[in-house]
Amino acid sequence: MSSIPLGAAFSLHGKIAVVTGAGGGIGSAIVQTFAEAGAKVACLDLAAPEAIAAGIRESGGEALAFACDVTDEARTLAVAAEVKAAWGGAHVLVNGASNADPSGTVLEIGLADWNRLFAVQVTGAYLMSRAVLPLIIASGGGSVIHIASQLGHVAAAGRPGYCAAKGALLQLARAMALDHAADKVRVNSLSPGAVETGRMLLRHGDMATALAYNAPKHMLGRIGQPIEIARGALFLASEASSFMTGTDLLVDGGYANM
Repeated sequence: MSSIPLGAAFSLHGKIAVVTGAGGGIGSAIVQTFAEAGAKVACLDLAAPEAIAAGIRESGGEALAFACDVTDEARTLAVAAEVKAAWGGAHVLVNGASNADPSGTVLEIGLADWNRLFAVQVTGAYLMSRAVLPLIIASGGGSVIHIASQLGHVAAAGRPGYCAAKGALLQLARAMALDHAADKVRVNSLSPGAVETGRMLLRHGDMATALAYNAPKHMLGRIGQPIEIARGALFLASEASSFMTGTDLLVDGGYANM
């Protein structure tokens, strides 16, 4: 592995990547970064992110867009089959699908909201892994990345569901890494800190309020940008991280250590 030139180590040339949550701020940055690194990218979201895939194609890359509810087992299997039919297999899976989490204690959050949160964040990662892992194994191995959070490491008041779901992804990555090392599949999680995306508006209403609240919680005194998370995902997807599996990459501006 050490003989691979630095540039080639970060290349995804000849690789096929499947990314869920591709319509979001972080997800769109990941698929665009992967495409720039040479990958063919399957862009999945609840509504097919056609504009993002089209932008990649217009820039000379290869991308397909799929509507996929990651909580629907039949749909995850169907999309995996379509990716195989189009490109022959897969090498990388990024489980980035996410949904809004309600604020409140466990006494205040309803069961339906709790179940929906886990259905997307955790069960969705499980179902997508079941659908795409066979393609990765058949392609000779590759990388699975679960997008977790700094809140999988440290807690936040009023967000027990989100903290628990993201913590579950950390453990899912570790267990999967043990199970599939012999298949030449590396499995890791990636934990962003607060990132400047539209999701911030769901909790804070406007970006100025979001920045004022979140920036001081990070050691670097600011929140992250989607491209900074995407570069971490590229590291985990590529041969640059060839000796890394069963662990978590914190890209959180020092949040978890504050």
